[in-house]
Amino acid sequence: MFDNLREDWHTYGRDASCPGFWVMVVYRFGRWRYGIRWRLLRLPFSFAYKIAFAFILMATGAELPCEATLGRRVRIDHPQGLVVSGDARLGDDCVLRNGVTIGLRRTGHRGSPVLGNRVDVGAGAKILGEIEIGDDCSIGANAVVLKDVPARSIAVGIPAVIRPSKEFEQWRKACSTAS
Repeated sequence: MFDNLREDWHTYGRDASCPGFWVMVVYRFGRWRYGIRWRLLRLPFSFAYKIAFAFILMATGAELPCEATLGRRVRIDHPQGLVVSGDARLGDDCVLRNGVTIGLRRTGHRGSPVLGNRVDVGAGAKILGEIEIGDDCSIGANAVVLKDVPARSIAVGIPAVIRPSKEFEQWRKACSTAS
């Protein structure tokens, strides 16, 4: 927990006034308490987590349960309206903005998205269902992603249209002309 918190502290520019940092502190604490084996010892930490989770939800509007799996250095810019499902998985160095929903497509059906490393999710985007978002992807603002997105792609629109990233296309052209 403390190594992750140290990385989060640096990710947020060592600024304790960032609300996204406090969302991550509560999330990391919630994950850490699961490592306490004895239930009676874990109980007061679970109670403290539930109070901190409720406070963060009221103060920032971010719903990030500790059951979700987040990688290292995840950054939450403007956490208002952020909703992440408890069985979602996010890779390292992801960026989430306000109004993002990462969760179930239908009530009562399990299966949440899996985001790769370095995924940048725009404001208001919705990523729903049992889908995978590859590494180095960008999800446009207000996009509704309902199907897999391959690595190094951009997803924009409602429903999302998937396009290769321009940077990747430029790199691929440069490699093909060099050979």
